[in-house]
Amino acid sequence: MKGLRLFVSKRYWRPRKAVRELSGRDPRFAALVAKVGTPSVELRDSTFGAVARSVAYQQLAGAAASAIWGRVLALFPEGEALDPAAFLRKRDATYRKVGLSGAKTKSMKSLARHVTRGDFDPANFYDQSDEEITAALTKVWGIGEWSAQMHLIFSLGRLDVWPALDLGVRTGWAKFQRCKPPDAKKFITLGDSYRPYRSVAAWYMWRVLDVKDWD
Repeated sequence: MKGLRLFVSKRYWRPRKAVRELSGRDPRFAALVAKVGTPSVELRDSTFGAVARSVAYQQLAGAAASAIWGRVLALFPEGEALDPAAFLRKRDATYRKVGLSGAKTKSMKSLARHVTRGDFDPANFYDQSDEEITAALTKVWGIGEWSAQMHLIFSLGRLDVWPALDLGVRTGWAKFQRCKPPDAKKFITLGDSYRPYRSVAAWYMWRVLDVKDWD
């Protein structure tokens, strides 16, 4: 990890085949694709820093989370990967001063301990299954299924992840389907029709929220 930037590889998630297949299944999906285009998402590297970032973004609006995360990164040498051992050396009060909550600091330090002990290495996740990665990450205090799923999609580019706990996805799906938002438990099975490209469908459910003329 030493000497690497947090985002270094310039890998992009462009699931064109998945978009074509989902569009072929449902004319409404094809209409949504016509409005918002095909995903082109720069993937984050699978590192300690990328997982810690997902913790910082839990239950916060994007702009607020981005500001706090930027201040956390500013505590460390510019241009280098966020090192778990270095993260552990700083006092909790240091993180509080830059806006990181006590719970998120505890979660990130728990993550750092797992990585420094060798319990798992996010750099090895590329060769592991979704289930193995989720099992490893959810052993960390404060990291649940949602954070693991965000890492699977936006760091590893996995195509078949359905973030049923994400309110934005559920709200977007309800707008797309013109119905009331389902609860998370029911929403799990509602994603089955999008297999094996549920991550792609979820991305469009996020995007439809910004489409003003969807009716």
